Formats: sequence, structure tokens, C-alpha cells
Amino acid sequence: MEELRTLAKQLFKLFSVVFVLVGLVFILLLRYEPKHETFVPIVNEEITPIPIWKPKDVLSEIVNMPGEVKKGYFLIAETSKFMGPQAENPENRYSGNNLACANCHLQKGTQAGSGSWVGVLERFPQFGGRGNKVGTIEDRINGCMERSMNGKMLPTYSDKMQAIVTYMDWLSEGLPENRKAEFKGYPKIKIPDVAVNLEKGEKVYKKECVICHGENGEGVINAVDGKSYTYPPLWGADSFNDGAGMHRVITAAEFIKSNMPYLQATWDNPKLTDEEAYNVAGYINSFSRPHKLNSENDYPDKKLKPVSTPYGPWSDDFSPEQHKYGPFPPIMEYYKKEYGITKTK
Repeated sequence: MEELRTLAKQLFKLFSVVFVLVGLVFILLLRYEPKHETFVPIVNEEITPIPIWKPKDVLSEIVNMPGEVKKGYFLIAETSKFMGPQAENPENRYSGNNLACANCHLQKGTQAGSGSWVGVLERFPQFGGRGNKVGTIEDRINGCMERSMNGKMLPTYSDKMQAIVTYMDWLSEGLPENRKAEFKGYPKIKIPDVAVNLEKGEKVYKKECVICHGENGEGVINAVDGKSYTYPPLWGADSFNDGAGMHRVITAAEFIKSNMPYLQATWDNPKLTDEEAYNVAGYINSFSRPHKLNSENDYPDKKLKPVSTPYGPWSDDFSPEQHKYGPFPPIMEYYKKEYGITKTK
């Protein structure tokens, strides 16, 4: 009997403890208030795309151009008026024809594949075989003045020279590293293994070129001043002289392939084939043009002379005819074998 009383007491204690614990849990549940965390949805932030670099739209920026840049612009866009035959002051007549620099350096020097000036200052000083020396950008500009413009050199530190260089620098603002090669020189062509076919070149000229450059290569005169050119002459007395790079068939063909017909072709979307550009370049250069005095002094190291340079002397026995019209690969092979020189033009 005593054992039952003891068991009953223990059970009572146990139930009492359980009852107290249940009560405490119940009280805690009544007082519990859950924490309300603010839910912030994760929203993908709008990614601002990196702007694609584009050459300057020069004409739209004329009003806001810095003064020195604007001066350079007018010198290259209206060359004959400000430093050529039309200049009021005879002392400013450096250019010898009525071409403008922008007649060849298209879109005011911004067009890739046309000897663009975008990024050009970074490439100077550089070695030039024509003078057999390291030359500055000013030397290069004066090379054009004496040859393409059939005139005389600008003083290196003249206001005109400095304005042109400043303009070139302005065109290059913001040029990214991965776009620099695009604006350098002229894209190469596959040089045919045969000589220029003048008959085929004439057909290309009459089909694609005559509308702008005229039946006799005379170009189209600017209707406003009646003296400068909307489209330049390609041969004749008012064109580039025979010492200009454009008088070399390969150089001319590279330019033509990348840029002509005007506003129809670009370096990455040409209209003419390599062969068409090659033949029409030879046709254009078959006509007479002003003679560059002392051209025999060009390329003191004659081995560095481009194979399509049409005037001698040369460091080989190939004929003047072949140097002018090709075929050029045999001449290139000769220089590779005899002198270890790889020529591409």
C-alpha cells in the first residue's frame, strides 16, 4: 500500500512539471511576434552599353571646332583657295594645282582605306624609303605638297602646317586601340601575275569613273568658285605629278579598290575586283601629267624603291615598261632572291 502512495506522489510531481512546461510554452506562443523582414527584390541593373567609336562628322562640328582645328579644316578642304593658286597673297601659294587635300583623303580625312588621317600622328616619326631617313608628320605633309599638290613645301613651323597637324590630331580623339589598324593606309590587293590590260582598264573607266572624272580625266569643276574641283582630275596639267604615290599602279589600285566608285565602295565592301582596280589604275596612269623635278634622287637606296615606281633608276634590269605596268611579281621575286627584301608594292 505504501508503494502505491509513493508511486502516486511521483506521478503527481511528473504531471505537475509537464503541466507547468505546457503552460510556459502556451504563454510564449501567445507573446511571440514574428519579425517582418522587408523583401527587396533583386532587379538587374540596366547595363549601359559601351558606345561604338565613330569617326567625327566633320561638317556637323564646324561651328563648335576649336579655332586652330577649324583653320586646319579649311586648309585641307579648300586648299587651292587658302594655300594654292587662288590664294590672294602670292606668298601663300604653296599648292601648284587646284586640288584639295580632301579630294583624295576622303570625308575630310576620316574615311578608312583612303589614306585616312585618323590616328596618323601616332605613326610618326617613321622611316621613309623615298628620303631614306626617319621623317616627321610635317615631312609627310610636305611630300604631298610637292607631289600630289604639285607645289612646294610649307615651312615646318608655319601657322598653316601647325593648323593642319592640329586638325589631324583632333580627328583622332578617342580612337580605341582595336580600331587603329582600320584607318592605316590602303588595304592590300592581290596583285595579278600579268601586266595591266589598258583596254580592260578603259572599259572600267568608262563604266565606273567617267561620270565624275570626265571623258578625258578632267574632273568636275566646283560650280561655286569655278576653279576648285568637286571631283578631281586624274591626269593632265592640273592633276598630281608623276612623282606622287598615286602615279604608281599598285598604290592607285589599292586606293581605287577601297574607295571607288565614290560613295559606292568602302574598304570592307568594295565594288571593283582586284583585277578591275589594277587595270583601271594602269589606264589612268597611262596619260601625261606634270613632271616632278629631281625625281631621280628619290630613294637614295634604290633597293627600297617600290616595284611599280614608273621612273628610274632602279636596282634591277627590268624594263621601264614593266616597272610601270607590270607584271610585278617577277620583280618582287627578284628582290627577295637577290637582296632578301620582301616587297608588297
